Amino acid sequence: MKIIAISIAALSLLLGVAALSYAQQDQHDQQQEQKDKPAQKKAPENKNAKPEGKTAGQQDENAKHEEQNTQQQNKNNQQEERNAQQKSNNTKQEEKSAQQLDRNNRQEEKNPQQTQRAAGNRGGRIPDDRFHANFGREHAFRVSQADYSRDRRFQYGGYWFGFVDAWPTDWLYTQDVFVVEIDGVYYLCNPMYPGINVTLSIAE
Repeated sequence: MKIIAISIAALSLLLGVAALSYAQQDQHDQQQEQKDKPAQKKAPENKNAKPEGKTAGQQDENAKHEEQNTQQQNKNNQQEERNAQQKSNNTKQEEKSAQQLDRNNRQEEKNPQQTQRAAGNRGGRIPDDRFHANFGREHAFRVSQADYSRDRRFQYGGYWFGFVDAWPTDWLYTQDVFVVEIDGVYYLCNPMYPGINVTLSIAE
């Protein structure tokens, strides 16, 4: 009977030790699983690579938009430069016209007698019927550089005209000109440069 009791006690002890050992092993396995879980959590971070790919695509689109905006800005800048050049050319043309007018005024101040003679046309006056038949805007002609350079006069419509004013620097000798009368004074005009009139005298 004592032997049975000892055997039961030994068996109970063995079962207790086995249960304890099993419990410790189970606890150890659970700890190991918990250690492995953080590694598994990192795996979803790798899944985020796909959204990063999408972000890269969006960056490409943004880069294309920026490039298009830059090209548009460059076009706008080129247009502004063209407008500025056109404005500069217009300003230069106005300055040339002002300089020509200033030269004409200075020449009149230097040669008041010549200007007075021009006002009287030094050789008389062209009769109205002959003037309308040969002169005016509808009767255009050209003055050669040789005529101007040789003795600063030219012949047209049966009359010799002398230059009181200098030939404008903008005028070309290949451009048409015409003679008008304003307040008894004759002027040479160029339709390409309205407002610039060269005073003439009727040469003797």
